[in-house]
Amino acid sequence: MKVEDKVLDLAKRRGFVWGPSPNIYTGGLSGFYDWGPLGKLLKNKVENVIRKGFSAFEFWEVECPTIMPKEVWQASGHLTNFVDYITKCKKCNSSYRVDHLIDGLEEKDPEKIKKIITHKNIKCPSCKGELGNVVPTNLMMKTVVGLDQEVFLRPETATTTYLLFPELYRFFRTKIPFGVFQIGKAYRNEISPRQGVFRTREFTQAEAQLFIMKEQETQFSQFKEHSQKLLPLLKYGSEKIEKVKLGETIKKNFMKKEAYSFMVYVAYQLVENMGFDKSKIRIRQHNPAELAFYADDAWDIEVLTERYGWFEICGIHDRTDYDLKQHATFSKTRMDVQNQSPNILEIAFGLERTTYVLLENSLIEDKERDWIHFQQGMAPIDVAIFPLMSKDGLDKLAKEIFNDLNKEFVCVYDDSGSIGRRYRRMDEVGTSFCITIDHDSLTSKDITIREISSMKQIRIKIDDLSETIRDLLNKKVKFEEL
Repeated sequence: MKVEDKVLDLAKRRGFVWGPSPNIYTGGLSGFYDWGPLGKLLKNKVENVIRKGFSAFEFWEVECPTIMPKEVWQASGHLTNFVDYITKCKKCNSSYRVDHLIDGLEEKDPEKIKKIITHKNIKCPSCKGELGNVVPTNLMMKTVVGLDQEVFLRPETATTTYLLFPELYRFFRTKIPFGVFQIGKAYRNEISPRQGVFRTREFTQAEAQLFIMKEQETQFSQFKEHSQKLLPLLKYGSEKIEKVKLGETIKKNFMKKEAYSFMVYVAYQLVENMGFDKSKIRIRQHNPAELAFYADDAWDIEVLTERYGWFEICGIHDRTDYDLKQHATFSKTRMDVQNQSPNILEIAFGLERTTYVLLENSLIEDKERDWIHFQQGMAPIDVAIFPLMSKDGLDKLAKEIFNDLNKEFVCVYDDSGSIGRRYRRMDEVGTSFCITIDHDSLTSKDITIREISSMKQIRIKIDDLSETIRDLLNKKVKFEEL
């Protein structure tokens, strides 16, 4: 079985991801998925890394509505420009995004795209039928509030954050630069989502914005503070990933502004903190010709996956002053500082795809077992508690230990099957530590704790258990040092 198939099977069988949802109604609605207990725990861990990381770099969290009036999306350009180009099979009526049929497509004119399809003799992937005309299709989801007010579900969290600029500027006591972030739901009416949780119609974003004046971008103090950090950069037009120090990204012509380079570093630091294999991470620059007319630069953090190759989990964008100028014009509200519109530098994570890629990235295939190797603190379940048998008072002591640890950590209690089977169940979902209560525990007041990666076991006093697990999960001590 291929790695991606093993991960898909594991995700469904062990309660990470189910769907499409609702599955009990004719197979569910394409593009919508349920996150089961273990999947939600893992997604929470990913979200917490992002929240903690942004906060450590002095970004403040906000929360905004997911529904906005039509005028907001007219100002942002989403109503006219937020489109996918679609072609439909004349034989079976299946719809396809043309950029999924033509590698490296840069053309935006529907008629010219149709000519490319004809010239390359591209047929329907499902039935090999002839493909029809190319039509731009807007991805916004529309609804009604009250009796008849037309409104739209946000396709990103970012725009709703931009609208807060006047209030945020006052909150930060009219000092700039300042950073904020938002974690929340967004919606896109994907015409034919076919990549599971990688491309859905409802998803969670974590987006951070640095509001900064143009003259402040080239001299940025935090850029210098982290100047020795290495970034795996793939410049547009190059085929080689280069390890470049943050402090050298400007003089080596990878990037133009210290503040933007710093934002790239922040995003990469968060990905590292999640525990991805560093050899499977790269930061790739967009084709300058593909950038929006207002954008100054854009890089994606990509992780190497089994099914889709290099896959984006985070984008870092230099949006210049476009957004605040647009909303100032349409709302007739001042969005400037001393008659100059601030620029916006942005980090955008997709949480579902990041979580699923982390799950795949963490699968280890051994001769003896397949297991998940999460970084300490990232496993959905922190600790599993096993009584050797459910009698002789072992189960009572195990329950007491479980109840105590469960106040602080995510724990499970399992007394079913052999110890070996219980270990394998926990290995399969990446549980960091398994605790076994045996007959010696009743007299010596200690237990056996097993670590997932080495499978080594040591005995620890029950009174020291909480502190030991806390230190292990927080990386204050290594298991082999106990």
